[in-house]
Amino acid sequence: TVIRRYIKECKPIHFDGNGYSDEWKEEARRRGLDCETKAPLIYDNYLKPETIAMFERAGVMTKVELEARNEVKWETYTKKIQIESRVLGDLALNHIIPVATEYQTCLINNVYKLKSIMPDEAEELSSRNKELIRDISQHTSYIKKRVDEMIAARKVANRITDEREKAIAYHDTVFPMLDEIRYHIDKLELIVDNEMWTLPKYRELLFIR
Repeated sequence: TVIRRYIKECKPIHFDGNGYSDEWKEEARRRGLDCETKAPLIYDNYLKPETIAMFERAGVMTKVELEARNEVKWETYTKKIQIESRVLGDLALNHIIPVATEYQTCLINNVYKLKSIMPDEAEELSSRNKELIRDISQHTSYIKKRVDEMIAARKVANRITDEREKAIAYHDTVFPMLDEIRYHIDKLELIVDNEMWTLPKYRELLFIR
């Protein structure tokens, strides 16, 4: 009897699929459930009248205390994204791009030497290296451009004084660039020679002792 009652009560949120998927988001909307995924907006739930009433009724926190805690949550979120983006920018500009460019130079030298030694066969023999040279240029160019845009987006967001609005700005303009930049860095990781790559590669992390 108890289990039957609980199953009925939980039915609106019961879902056997992947709760992190877009499928669940659509299903949640269909059921009229809150499916907000932006962290800065999720914190708004702490300041809903019914939430404030619950905390005050339980003698846990007052409205003013909840507002203060939310200020801290928004500021903490902003700081975390800010730190992550600064570290990524530093790694990209001072480690990833220089190493990728160094390896690209080795490939270019190889192409030139092939032409001087075997001029008739060089075009065919160096085709793979030329492809890698082009790929490295495209990835490094995108990374540099996106890091510059990320820095500019941070400067714009940092001028916002309201902590909630600043957190939203970081979520909407800075955070998406992290994955975009990382995608191209991952591509370079697969291209650049192991001996030249200064950072641990993913496969190496599994076997480091």
